[in-house]
Amino acid sequence: MSGMRKCYAIFRFLSEENKRHMAEVAAECGFEIGFFDTNEEASGKVSDAEAIYCNDAVLFDEMPDLRWCHSSSAGVGHFIASGAFDSGKIALTNSSGSYGLAISEYAVMAALLLMRRMPEYFEAVERREWLQNLRIRSIKGSRIAIMGTGNIGQNAAKRFKALEAEKVVGFSRSGRPQPGFDETHTIDEFEAVMSSESFDVLLLCVPGTPESEGLLSRERIGCLSENTFVINVGRGTVVDQDALVDALNSGRIAGAAIDVMYPEPLPADHPLWTARNCIVTPHISGDMGLPYTVDRTVEIFCDNLRRFSRGEELTHLVDISAGY
Repeated sequence: MSGMRKCYAIFRFLSEENKRHMAEVAAECGFEIGFFDTNEEASGKVSDAEAIYCNDAVLFDEMPDLRWCHSSSAGVGHFIASGAFDSGKIALTNSSGSYGLAISEYAVMAALLLMRRMPEYFEAVERREWLQNLRIRSIKGSRIAIMGTGNIGQNAAKRFKALEAEKVVGFSRSGRPQPGFDETHTIDEFEAVMSSESFDVLLLCVPGTPESEGLLSRERIGCLSENTFVINVGRGTVVDQDALVDALNSGRIAGAAIDVMYPEPLPADHPLWTARNCIVTPHISGDMGLPYTVDRTVEIFCDNLRRFSRGEELTHLVDISAGY
């Protein structure tokens, strides 16, 4: 085995079945693969890596021969920020397409919690108050706007339509039609569309890039109906967070569910924690605790390991300049 090429996986969510499958594919490709749960375990033991499956670039300085990194996440801003890919020496691939199920289910859950007034009921329970009969809403007959029409947006659109949403409208850079959406528009058309009719939910599933920073600005928040719930599962930098807090506390919008924010972790004294009718969760909508998600990331890695071993073009390649 000592003459085989080396790759490593540093990731604590891999099951024994995942490891067995990855080891079999690696052997087929002429690689030996080593597994570590943490960077601390791996440090000093990965200097011969040509390829790695991981969720950060912490140990790249210890890998002089590294040529390809596969990110277990879909978002890769933290990889790009490391500067490790600036020279073009290392290829970066991501796990885009693995998180649609988990994150779209979170979006539906969050919409239902808000529509059914659960934050208010939870507060009443904390007070041991027997509160009943708040007026509620349903996804059935609702209007849903989704900023970001990729894998996550499409999965969310499909699930909202399955629950009989009246209309699901998507926004993207191109405005091209995508599966699951009744209409798609460009981002530039956002203000006109959102001002023309009332939407029950605005779901944000946009990647964090320089281009998307502040996309939901104070002005665009001002275009929303007072009946709109905002759900963010993309990146915190997409939203003007101060403006969102102001809109929540003033009743300018109906409520929010925020799974991504800035900074992360959110400081204990940040006003978002106590904003009116706001559900805050610690970036867990795409939680790797879901085996389906991990299995999909492993399949992408294994397919690309075969391609890498043959010198073929990799799938899921990240455009470093674009950020995704």
